[in-house]
Amino acid sequence: QVPFVESGGGLVQAGGSLRLSCAASGSTFSRNAIGWYRQAPGKQRAWVAYIYSAGIANYAGSVQGRFTISRDNAKKSVYLQMNSLKPDDTAVYYCNTFPQQGSWGQGTQVTVSS
Repeated sequence: QVPFVESGGGLVQAGGSLRLSCAASGSTFSRNAIGWYRQAPGKQRAWVAYIYSAGIANYAGSVQGRFTISRDNAKKSVYLQMNSLKPDDTAVYYCNTFPQQGSWGQGTQVTVSS
């Protein structure tokens, strides 16, 4: 069973915004740090942001100040608000525990046009 299902991606112009959602399963969700990762064409998957159970978050330098990660433990969900999007943000976005332990979901495609 894939424990994470991502949604909310799409095509947006540079400078625009998107909000990604991650629905998780499993009884240990609230105890785990959860991260958003992305994989651009020809590049390795890398973490973008992660959030601890208590709500403390960390961001990769490339998205600091533009992206905001949040979580709702009762809904077993994590969100990624992405503002001021750039073409370099184009990638498939995934969520998983941080550090990654579970299987990868299908991800959600984000495409930012210039």
